[in-house]
Amino acid sequence: SSPHLVQVRERIRINGQPISKELFSKYFWLVYNRLEETKDPARASMPAYFRFLTIMAFHVFLQEKVDLAVVEVGIGGAYDCTNIIRAPVVCGVSSLGIDHTSILGDTMEKIAWQKGGIFKPGVPAFTVVQPERPLEVLRDRAQELECPLYLCPELDAFEGDHQVLELGLAGTHQRSNAALALQLARTWLQRRGCWGLGELKEVPPGVKLAGRPVPLAPTFRPTDAMIQGLRDTEWLGRTQVLPRGPVTWYLDGAHTTSSIQACVRWFRQAALNQDKPHDGSEVRVLLFNVTGDRDTAALLKLLVPCHFDYAVFCPNFTEVSMASNMDQQNFNVTLENALTRCLENQRTWTRLLEEKGGQDPWLPAPLRVGGLLQPAPARGTLLLVPPAPRPLNSPALVFPCLAQALRWVAQGRDPQLAAPTATGAHPHPAASSGAVLLQEAAAVRVLVTGSLHLVGGVLRLLDPALSQ
Repeated sequence: SSPHLVQVRERIRINGQPISKELFSKYFWLVYNRLEETKDPARASMPAYFRFLTIMAFHVFLQEKVDLAVVEVGIGGAYDCTNIIRAPVVCGVSSLGIDHTSILGDTMEKIAWQKGGIFKPGVPAFTVVQPERPLEVLRDRAQELECPLYLCPELDAFEGDHQVLELGLAGTHQRSNAALALQLARTWLQRRGCWGLGELKEVPPGVKLAGRPVPLAPTFRPTDAMIQGLRDTEWLGRTQVLPRGPVTWYLDGAHTTSSIQACVRWFRQAALNQDKPHDGSEVRVLLFNVTGDRDTAALLKLLVPCHFDYAVFCPNFTEVSMASNMDQQNFNVTLENALTRCLENQRTWTRLLEEKGGQDPWLPAPLRVGGLLQPAPARGTLLLVPPAPRPLNSPALVFPCLAQALRWVAQGRDPQLAAPTATGAHPHPAASSGAVLLQEAAAVRVLVTGSLHLVGGVLRLLDPALSQ
């Protein structure tokens, strides 16, 4: 799977656990040296990062003799380097969203065409409810590749006899993922000779389907192992809640329009529907960053209705100096470029608040944030300075790294994070913005979203054990 959150070993797991450092090192050098010895001398190039890790993952699975390998595509499908498996057991396509448009195309139909590229002749494939046109594109791709494609019934259809399927992952969008997982697991079990889970019937070409472009797969009674699997599933950084006393962190790596919408629904249910604390105030903080060619304004606009008291923008770097954290280094992005984007995000957020302020009684008239970037020479700290008349209460702040952003949010109230000091992490007066409110609030609810890399950096700081 990709990307990793904290350590690169997360991408290659056996029995749910990242492979050990020893195994990773052994197979990394074995694959690297073999490629180095056999590469084309004329071009003298090695595979790029993702391609190398994909080759290495296949090698690991073959050498370790796994019974079943689950392979998630990187980007798209048709031309993705994972798409070299000639005869997989089964293929699945989850909910489509607009992402990686420079590579996959700028419409859902173009993206559906790319995703359908993983279909293989005679290999059953499943998808979940999709908009009509993209679903028709998936159907056409399946017919072109002679692949039997089925639509997954909703998860509710599996809950017969008052049996409620509990999911370890929160959020209503995870129910369609769970329904897809059940179908993929059923197909594998049938390959292994386990029957009695409902038979898939091939639909001859030209048969009229009841108002659907794709036939519906039959439901079945989930086995006890399936029920337990759905209940016990954990996937860090996806609808994850980390309570730490008065500060609660809500982590979700949503980074597309549809996934941010799902994130907002989950956050409202998980955090905002709770009763306000009786013994004091509640402060809501958004911690946000995006990468790639995504439409930041469209994503931020979806987050405005959550009524955040503060929005914090920072790059995905855990520290300004990344020397000690190579697994989370991105050599394609400079700190300067990343900070420039954060400043643009801050301006966008302030503009959205101003537009919303006139029509929403919940929102106070926001303060206009100035565009003056001032360095603090002693420590190289960069903060966007909010202007007078209330320089210590800006609704939007920029920090140069995650460590400083998290320390400001927690204000010493999360035992894992040191408190900011006047001479330490935040020497600039702008950093005292909201400090008193954050220190005195009975509850601080922090939503971290916009990028899985951002979520990974936050997890690394909040839970150092993940780096071991």
